[in-house]
Amino acid sequence: MLLQSPDMRVFSTRVIRYPLKRRGASLKPFAQILRVMDFAHQALVDNVPLTKRDMYYKDVPLFKTQGTVDRLVDDLAVTLDLERADLKIRAASKGLICGTGLTIHLLEGEFIYINDLEGTLIPTGETIERFELNGDISWVLVVEKEAVFQTLCRFQFASHQSLPGPGLIITGKGYPDVATRQLVKTLSDNLPAHIPIVALVDGDAYGLDILSVYKYGSHSLRHENKKLAAQRIEWLGIWASEIADLEIDLDTLIPITLHDEKKALAVLSRPTDVVPTKWRQVKELTRMLHVRRKAEIEILSSSSNQKSNSLIHYLAHKICHFIEMSA
Repeated sequence: MLLQSPDMRVFSTRVIRYPLKRRGASLKPFAQILRVMDFAHQALVDNVPLTKRDMYYKDVPLFKTQGTVDRLVDDLAVTLDLERADLKIRAASKGLICGTGLTIHLLEGEFIYINDLEGTLIPTGETIERFELNGDISWVLVVEKEAVFQTLCRFQFASHQSLPGPGLIITGKGYPDVATRQLVKTLSDNLPAHIPIVALVDGDAYGLDILSVYKYGSHSLRHENKKLAAQRIEWLGIWASEIADLEIDLDTLIPITLHDEKKALAVLSRPTDVVPTKWRQVKELTRMLHVRRKAEIEILSSSSNQKSNSLIHYLAHKICHFIEMSA
C-alpha cells in the first residue's frame, strides 16, 4: 500500500503481512483495511457518500481511533490513484464562511446565501454546483480560529466601514477540512488578481503549518494538492516581529512548550516548496525560539493597554495594505 512520507516529497510503501513472526494480533491490520474497502464498496454500490466519521462509528472496536480510519482511507486512495470522492468517501464539513455578495448553488437545486452576521457551514465540494458573486468584494480573509471568526461576525467586519469594500471571512477551525480548502482554492483560482486573499494565524509553528496547508497542501492528501492548494493566499499575521510595534508587553505572551519547540524545528527543516524562503527570512519561528514566547491572535484583544476593538483596527490596517499592494 502506498503512503506519503512526512517531507511531502515522495511516496513510500507500507506492506501488510500475515501472519507476522511475533506475538500479537497480526490479523488486525488486514481486518481494518478490508473493512474500509468494504465500506467504500458499499458506498459506491448504493451511490450514497459516506464520511470518515461514519466509518469509524460503524466499527469502533476494530478501528479504536478516528486517526486509524483517516490514515487508511488516504492510503487506499493513493494506492488506487483515486481521490476520496471517487470512493464516495468524504470528510464531514466543519468550516464556516460569512460575508456579503456570495451565493452557493447546490446540485439539489437549493441555495445558500452568505451573510455578514453569522457563520454559514461550508458544504462539501461534491454537493456544490457553482458559486455566484452578487456584488463586488474587495478582499478575502482566512482566520485560523473559530473564536476570532465569531468575534469578527459580531462586529460585522465583512462590511465594516473602516475597509474600502466588503469581503468574505472564512475559518477552517484550526487545520482546515477539505471543503474549506476547496472553497479557498476556488476563490484563489477565480477571483481577480487585485482582490487579496490573506490569512490570520497564530505567530507560532502551528499557525504557520496551518497556513502552509492552505497554500501548499498537506502531506496526507498530497495526491490531491493540485486541486486543494490555494497558491494566492498570503500571510497577513500575526507576526512575532510585530509585538513591539503593537506595544504589547512580552511578558503577556504565552511561553512556548516543548511541543512548540519541536514543531518549530520540524517546520524550519522542511523544503522551500513547503516553507518558502520569504517565510524563513522574516525569522518569525527563530524569534519565537529565541524569546521563548509565542504570539497568539487573542493577544490583540486581551492586552490591557490596547482598545477592546484593537483586533478590528489591526485587520483593517493590514487588509488595506494588501489591497493597495494588489492594485
